[in-house]
Amino acid sequence: MATRIVQTNNAPFSRIEVDTVTVDIIENALRNARVEMDAVLFRTAMSPGIREQGDCFPMIANRDGKMVVGQFGSFIHGFTEAYNAELNEGDIILTNDPYMCNAAVSHLPDWIVLVPIFKDGRHIAWSAMFGHMSDNGGMVPGSIPIRAETIFQEGIRIPPTKLYKQGVLQEDVLELILHNVRTPQWNRFDLNALVAACRTAARRCTEIARRFGDDVFYSTMEVMLERNYLAMKAIIEMLVPEEPRVFEDYVCDDGVGMGPYKIRCKLWREGPKAIFDFAGTDPQAQSSINFYLNEDMFKMFFGSFTINLIDPQILFNDGFYDLVDVRIPAGTLLKPKFPAALSGRTHALGRIFDVMGGLLGQSAPDYINAAGFSDSPHLFFAGYNEKGEWFQLFQIGFGGIPGRPVGDGPDGHSLWPGFTNVPNEFIEAYFPLRIERYDCIADSGGAGLHRGGNGLSVAYRFLVDGTVSVHDERWLTYPWGVHGGEPGMRSSKRLVRADGTETWLPSKSEGIKVRKGDLLYFNTWGGGGWGDPYEREPALVKADVDRDLVSAAGAKRYGVVIAADGSVDAPATQALRTKLRAQRGEFGMFNFGGTIEEIKARCKAETHLDPPQQPTFSRG
Repeated sequence: MATRIVQTNNAPFSRIEVDTVTVDIIENALRNARVEMDAVLFRTAMSPGIREQGDCFPMIANRDGKMVVGQFGSFIHGFTEAYNAELNEGDIILTNDPYMCNAAVSHLPDWIVLVPIFKDGRHIAWSAMFGHMSDNGGMVPGSIPIRAETIFQEGIRIPPTKLYKQGVLQEDVLELILHNVRTPQWNRFDLNALVAACRTAARRCTEIARRFGDDVFYSTMEVMLERNYLAMKAIIEMLVPEEPRVFEDYVCDDGVGMGPYKIRCKLWREGPKAIFDFAGTDPQAQSSINFYLNEDMFKMFFGSFTINLIDPQILFNDGFYDLVDVRIPAGTLLKPKFPAALSGRTHALGRIFDVMGGLLGQSAPDYINAAGFSDSPHLFFAGYNEKGEWFQLFQIGFGGIPGRPVGDGPDGHSLWPGFTNVPNEFIEAYFPLRIERYDCIADSGGAGLHRGGNGLSVAYRFLVDGTVSVHDERWLTYPWGVHGGEPGMRSSKRLVRADGTETWLPSKSEGIKVRKGDLLYFNTWGGGGWGDPYEREPALVKADVDRDLVSAAGAKRYGVVIAADGSVDAPATQALRTKLRAQRGEFGMFNFGGTIEEIKARCKAETHLDPPQQPTFSRG
């Protein structure tokens, strides 16, 4: 079963030699086309999640569906294996159902558009783009229901569907889809923007092929994939050992009382091939935190992670996939069985990057990051404004990025480097709330030679009654530190009612009724620290204190004493560091803040977590 491309010109493509200058020209033209896709999307989409935040992923692929340029790959290959139908010139496919496209997308709010690119009757390439829609129907506004037990509760499922047939929009299909979402106008504009972005890439590809010739265009794409193959082959041989390495981390809970959920992976190399085996990962969850992880999707994560770690100038694409073998047992958190709910997959997705960093760091300690790519926190606020009009806010929050070999982790930054924050002025202009605080949480980043980035505290004042949902992680486990670095601070959510009463919310909670005047403190986690904090230059600690990134009391975590006048007390600092080094003794590669059992016991004693809201810890 596979997609069948209908061509009016079936002339075969020939692999020919292409000079280096021509390859570089075409490569840069394709890179520019990928950037242009984003520009078109951001200027024509309507929802803040796509237009302002950039929650979208473009790509241009060769005839076989292998991404040649883009932000992330693997969309098209999984789709073409699952879609058993013909595609003609002018057809445009829309889908959002992970179970029907081999997890080319991983939850229903992500709508993906796929366009086969034709020139003179021949299929020469693909373009694709997916964007996170503000709503997909289902149980709750925003369509990421925590308590969903099946995918049927998460909104409309769109099988691979021809949105356009030979250039003609299927208006009845589109209206049927939009009839099932709460934000039809936003979804319509965003979908049109996705289509426009893909069509822009298609025009650029045909222009390049027309200028240089079809065979040159085809052959250059092959060269670009081969370059990536060779670069990744060298990286794998450098980073991945033949002797197996194992790493475990946890998704804290599932939002319905169970947790933590273990993600376990073993890594080793056989010849040039890296093998990732997720045997030992916990069974799938009853709720929506399952992450249907396509094996090619994980390869893409691995490639993106390692290339950005070693040399971001390497062109990232799908050329290296044959060098990686991924094994994920069915029925686990990372390969749940249909019809398991999937909408909350972000938590496990984020944790995959921490697991990957822990694995690779064991064999290449000089390259290891601490933990901090731990989640992509969500806030939902919905209701009716003072004019009686429905509103619906979906916003992605940012935590602390981990300390790294090359320096400190950025404060309050996105898991995905292409994301940006939605300007507070935009939020206040379009939604009935006021942002009263948007600030780094001092001392939340793990102390280290290179400190972890601080988390963010965003205070939302609600100006009308409504309903709030929050989705976050790292409230139980810590973003771990490495090489003597300390773990980052965990996340918390505090709701202060207009009458002054306070409630600590679970990190995954929905349907929270808020009233006009209530204030929500949305506090995210900090990144783990890298390296011995007692080796950090005192002047750098003082600079962080001056910028309110570290408190005067928090400076002592680095063994630095800040005098009353704000200067570094050098003698006291030297004495404190000598004392703290002696108390600490030797340290290992990782600092998890304790064993998982110690962390659970500590959590049960913490006063800011109401016992009824705590998971029963029935797993892990």
